[in-house]
Amino acid sequence: MTGYFPNYDLAGRIQHTKFASGFNMPSIRMDRVEKPETQDFKQVFSGLVENFNQDLNAPDDLLKDVMQGNKNVDIHDVMVAMSKTEISVNIATQMVGKVINAYDRVMQINI
Repeated sequence: MTGYFPNYDLAGRIQHTKFASGFNMPSIRMDRVEKPETQDFKQVFSGLVENFNQDLNAPDDLLKDVMQGNKNVDIHDVMVAMSKTEISVNIATQMVGKVINAYDRVMQINI
């Protein structure tokens, strides 16, 4: 005996859906899940910059609240906000690098 291989009835365990059943029922899977937004590139990017700006200011605001003696804010909240900000800065830096690389590649295309 070289090894044990379990014997499963995989064909019997497959769940059939409306999509694969062959009945004349409208399929749920054929519709789009997300609704297309009408925002343009400028609006999307400005929203990302605003959110990034709020993430950058959050640790400072929380630290001010801690220093003023606000009981609802703990130093651990400040540390978590600082970690989130650090991750946001890393992601933004990588995104800028990717956009610059994509722009360089587009500019190198011969027409």
